[in-house]
Amino acid sequence: MSSHPYDALMPDVVLDALASVGLYGDGRLMALSSYENRVYQIHLEAAPDATSGDTVVAKFYRPGRWSDAQILEEHAFAAELMAAETPVVGALTLQGSTLHHFEGFSFSVSPSRGGRRPELDDASVLEWIGRFLARIHTVGSTRPFSHRPALNLQTFGYASRDILAAGDYLPLDMSSRWHKAFEEAMLVAQNVFESVGDVRQLRLHGDCHPGNILWTPEGVEGAGPHFVDLDDARSGPAVQDLWMLLSGDRAQCTRQLGALVDGYEEFREFDRRELALIEPLRTLRLVHYSAWLAQRWKDPIFPINFPWFGSSDYWKSQVDMLEEQSEAMQETPLSA
Repeated sequence: MSSHPYDALMPDVVLDALASVGLYGDGRLMALSSYENRVYQIHLEAAPDATSGDTVVAKFYRPGRWSDAQILEEHAFAAELMAAETPVVGALTLQGSTLHHFEGFSFSVSPSRGGRRPELDDASVLEWIGRFLARIHTVGSTRPFSHRPALNLQTFGYASRDILAAGDYLPLDMSSRWHKAFEEAMLVAQNVFESVGDVRQLRLHGDCHPGNILWTPEGVEGAGPHFVDLDDARSGPAVQDLWMLLSGDRAQCTRQLGALVDGYEEFREFDRRELALIEPLRTLRLVHYSAWLAQRWKDPIFPINFPWFGSSDYWKSQVDMLEEQSEAMQETPLSA
């Protein structure tokens, strides 16, 4: 029976890994929700003069996904953001490094931060988030990534198609329909990108959905948003970090986008040409998501949590969504 590398990541291995960098857990360890990596909240032993110890979060990176250079580039970006007083939770420097290795695993340790999902129906909350996204992008614009990839038609679109085709993930009754819908959607997306022209490529959060923003209520120390999980940081247009915060019908999305951009432009100009890229970027994420599931199918938690992946019904829904996206990409973009 085949095994996955994470099968060896037992609680004692997690605690031993932490001990290898001078942190000692008191035995309380809780797995946090994460499909991509394995992430644990760990209570540390208290110092002799304290009644309780600190709590940290240890992230064990998915083997083979990122190189050490790519992970360290993420950590360096987070450090730049924190130095600029942007509320990002980055990795701690322990024994001279933010990235560590133990028994075949790469891992990092971060402070544990609490918070809840932001109320995205509140315009003041969106403006607050917009201000901090502008600050992230101001830092992100100062230099390019050297090792992390960009988000574009090739990396999220055609590369995803090739992964799916190589692995025979598409059932015979849906394969030709999906490929046809994919090619049509990519042609429309390419036309939109070309019509918009060159836009500034920045270092981005990359996966700025509501679950990666923790909100601390006003009146509490550190009130407002703080951003977590830069694991998907890559280069791309600024609007990539805005569109995943939009939801609802067109009128709701327009109001939400207006509030985000109002906050954003208190610190940084927003190129409104990029609004036309929202639907192409949504299309690329749709395709990339299927390839992401396919690449991780040998991880036992994926068949358990995504049992519908690979079924004809799943791929029919993907075809339907790609066809809808081909139409959406040709509609008048949202305004802000």
